[in-house]
Amino acid sequence: MFQKILIANRGEIAARVIDTARRLGVRTVAVYSDADAGARHVAMADEAVFIGGPAPKDSYLRGDAIIAAALATGAKAVHPGYGFLSENPDFVDAVEAAGLTFIGPSAKAIRAMGLKDAAKALMEKAGVPVVPGYHGANQDPEHLSGAADAIGYPVLIKAVAGGGGKGMRLVEQPQDFPEKLESAQSEARTAFGNPAVLIEKFVQKPRHIEVQVFGDGKRAVHLYERDCSLQRRHQKVIEEAPAPGMTEEMRAAMGQAAVRAAEAIGYAGAGTIEFIVDASEGLRPDRFWFMEMNTRLQVEHPVTEAVTGIDLVEWQLRVASGEALPATQDDIRLSGHAFEARLYAEDVPAGFLPATGTLTHLKFPEDARAETGVRPGDTISPWYDPMIAKIIVHGETRDIALRQLTAALEATEVAGSVTNLSFLAALSRHEGFAKGDVDTGLIARDLEALTAVDVPDLATRALAAIGALGLAEGGAAFAGFSLWAPLRRSARLAGLEASAEVLAPDRVRVSIADEVADCRHLSGRWWVNGTPAVARIVSTPGQISVFGTGAHHFDLTDPLARAADAGGGGLTLSPMPGLVKAVFVTAGQVVTAGDRLAVLEAMKMEHTLTAARDGTVAEVLVAAGAQVEAGAALVRLEEEA
Repeated sequence: MFQKILIANRGEIAARVIDTARRLGVRTVAVYSDADAGARHVAMADEAVFIGGPAPKDSYLRGDAIIAAALATGAKAVHPGYGFLSENPDFVDAVEAAGLTFIGPSAKAIRAMGLKDAAKALMEKAGVPVVPGYHGANQDPEHLSGAADAIGYPVLIKAVAGGGGKGMRLVEQPQDFPEKLESAQSEARTAFGNPAVLIEKFVQKPRHIEVQVFGDGKRAVHLYERDCSLQRRHQKVIEEAPAPGMTEEMRAAMGQAAVRAAEAIGYAGAGTIEFIVDASEGLRPDRFWFMEMNTRLQVEHPVTEAVTGIDLVEWQLRVASGEALPATQDDIRLSGHAFEARLYAEDVPAGFLPATGTLTHLKFPEDARAETGVRPGDTISPWYDPMIAKIIVHGETRDIALRQLTAALEATEVAGSVTNLSFLAALSRHEGFAKGDVDTGLIARDLEALTAVDVPDLATRALAAIGALGLAEGGAAFAGFSLWAPLRRSARLAGLEASAEVLAPDRVRVSIADEVADCRHLSGRWWVNGTPAVARIVSTPGQISVFGTGAHHFDLTDPLARAADAGGGGLTLSPMPGLVKAVFVTAGQVVTAGDRLAVLEAMKMEHTLTAARDGTVAEVLVAAGAQVEAGAALVRLEEEA
C-alpha cells in the first residue's frame, strides 16, 4: 500500500478520497487554486500545495504543476477523482513518466474509450450491443443531416468526446437539425476542444442504467447496476441501486456485457459501462445498448458501495498498489436499496441555472450519508461545478429507502444560496418515481409540478416574523422584562409585512394581512394556533430561514433602502458570472417573448438568454467575447407604450 498519495482534484470527491486514505493509514496531499485556499479538502489533507489561479486551466488542469507537487511532497501515486484530468490519457502518461503511479486505468484503456464513436466500434467487436447510429469521421453538416434522415427522427447529436450532457442535443424535426448541430458543436469545442459529433437514434422511453465494473488489468468483475434515469438537461439528479424492475435475466445479461467490455481493453481500476435501455415494454435483455464507458470513479459510486458493502476507493488504492482484485464475482452480493440525490446551488424556477453564494447555514441529517466539499461559511464559486453535497440513504427495500430519502432531504438545511433542495424533495415524492416507473423524460414531462413554488403557510410566515423580531428562542429575548401592556413591534421581510404583539415572554400574536397567528413557545418549540410547528428558525445575515418539511427563506428588508428600478422587465440581466459567447440581436430589432437574445457560457455549460416579453431592442449593452458579472445588463428593450 502507498504511504502517501496526491489527490488531483477538489471538493467533495477530494474529501471522499481523503476519508478512505485516512482509514487505511495513507497520508494525503491536496492541491488547490486561489479560489480554494480555504476549502474543506485542503483543511482535511495532511499537506496542501498551491497550483494556480481559479480558472481550471490555470490550476486543476495543469498536469505539470500537479506532478511537480507530487514529486516535491514525496507522494508516490496520484488519484484523479472525477472530472478535470481523470480521463486524460496524456496526463496518465506524464504521471507514469515521472515515476509515479496513476490510481486508475492505463492511458491505452482511456484512449480506447475516450471517443464515443471509436468506443462503439470496439464494443461491437467485443459482442456488446450498441445503439443504431452514425459514428463516422465525416463531419460535413450535409452528411450528418443525411445520416440523421437515414436513422430516422428523433435523433440525438452527441459530442464524441462528451460527458455530462455537454455537446448533446435532441432533434425531433429535420428542419431543426442545422441549428442544433451548430449549437452542439460549439459547446463541444468549448468543453472538450473537439467539435466532432456522432448521431444516434433517440430511444422513445429511455432508461439510463449503468453497471459498475472493476478490473485489475487481467480480469474484471461487476458490482451490479445503478439506475440514473432521473435527469434534467442530460445531467443526473437522483441515482439508485439496484435498478427498479430489474429481472435476474436482464441483470445477468448486462453484467456479462459490462465485464466483456472491461476485459476487452484490459481495464484496471473502477469504471462504469453506461447503457441506454428501451423500457417501453419493461426491462428486456434484448433492449439495452452500450452508450459509453466512464474510465474513472463515478459521482454516484456511493449507492453501489451502500448495496455491496464495498469501499470502491479502497479497491482503487489496493489494485493500483499492485494487489489483485479483492473479490471474485461470486463474493459480491446485493443488499437492500440505496438512493443518492445531488444537492446543487442552482435556481430551479429559472431553468436550473447554476448559482453562487456564501453558505451562511449548512446542516445535514445525522441518519444519512452526506458527502460534501463545503462547510458553513464557504462560498459556492462560479469557477467550478456548483454541487453542495450528495445525500445518500440505504434501506432494506426500495420503499423504505425512498421514504428515508424524502426525510433526509426535508431535514437538510441550506441558507445563503438558492438550491434545488425543494425540487429534489418533490421528486422523491413523485408518484411515478415511487412506483419505479422512471425514464429520462420523467422530469421534463412533470416539470411544472416538480418546480412549483411552495407557498409558505401562515405558520411558516409567522415563524419568519418571529425570527425577524429576534424571538426565535422564545422568552430568552425578553428575560428581565415585565410587561404592563402588550409590546407591539413590526417585522419587514421581502414580500411579507407583519405586526406582532408580545403578550408574554413566551407568547406572541402575529398579524399578517387579515390573518392572525397565536404563537407560544413551549418545551423548546413553537406552537402556532394550538398546533406544534415542526420547524426550526435560523437567522443569518440579511435573511430568516424556516426549515421543517421544506425550506423557506425570507430576505430582511431595510426600511430606509430605496427599491431599484429593474427596468420593468425591459432589461435582460446575466444570471451569473460568465462569458458572452454570442449576441443575436441589434438595436432597433423587433423581438417576441422567447426569442434568443444571447448565449452565456458559465460553469462549463452554455445558457441561452431569451426575451421576457415582446418589444423592440433599444440597446445592446455587451458584445460577444465579453466577461460579465452576475446581474450585468446585457440587452435593454424599449419601454412599453
